[in-house]
Amino acid sequence: MSRSRRRPRVALESTLLYHGVPRRRGLEVFDRLCAAVEGAGAEPCLIGIVDGSVRVGLGRRSLAQMLAREAVAKVGARGIAGAVARHVCAATTVSATMAIAADAGIAVFATGGIGGVHRGAVASYDESEDLVALSRYPVAVVSAGAKAILDLPRTVERLETLGVPVIGFGTDRFSAFYSNRSPVAVAERVDDVAELARLARVRLGGRYGRGGLLVVTRVPIAHEIAPRTVERAVTAALAQARRQGARGAAVTPAALAALNAIAGGRFLETNIAVVASNARLAAALAVALARRRA
Repeated sequence: MSRSRRRPRVALESTLLYHGVPRRRGLEVFDRLCAAVEGAGAEPCLIGIVDGSVRVGLGRRSLAQMLAREAVAKVGARGIAGAVARHVCAATTVSATMAIAADAGIAVFATGGIGGVHRGAVASYDESEDLVALSRYPVAVVSAGAKAILDLPRTVERLETLGVPVIGFGTDRFSAFYSNRSPVAVAERVDDVAELARLARVRLGGRYGRGGLLVVTRVPIAHEIAPRTVERAVTAALAQARRQGARGAAVTPAALAALNAIAGGRFLETNIAVVASNARLAAALAVALARRRA
């Protein structure tokens, strides 16, 4: 992976590669994301924490060493200080990746789906730190909405409360991670990367409020899964995760693993296709932002 600083950078999260897909496929997915970003003219920049050192631009060899470890922590923005102080190896979630990317001057970040308000949060108050991070760090996050195991309407309401702009790129809906047929609309839609770059430049410039921007994309049609199929599988996966005793931050990886097992790999392939598609758009956005600055 090139280290040239002449190309705009796109942040990638290490949690996706360690906890989001089977570890045996982590390098394969990393290679695919790098190809997508580089093909659009940008530089992929994988973020993680290795033995207490925050790494901005993990290479393939370092990622392979991380994937070979049996116990790698999953940390959000609030956990960065603890991971550094304790000299541990940690994979960064959306919130931690945003915090580190913002500190490194990286304006665009590609992921699959953000965390959000969990189902049953009315009683549990379980909300992802990703939502607060989007209101705090000046980074444009390109995703296919929020993870399908979450409460999407409440997630969108929470983003609105936090003042986070949600822009649909080529869509009027807040994508449901595996499906474009979502019950939730987005407030604003754009269909052109240059227009998206103009919006991102104003938001990230900080003149009219601090924080990031959530860009919601369409799921590639060839990999889209029917909402009814998704809902049945999600219900079963969440029940299985609860039986295993998963709580808090452990719910998402446990539920995703159960989901992939239940669906025989179909959900995993859609997940990978979504992230690769988002990486291409994120790279195009980063290039457009850099072009305007130049």
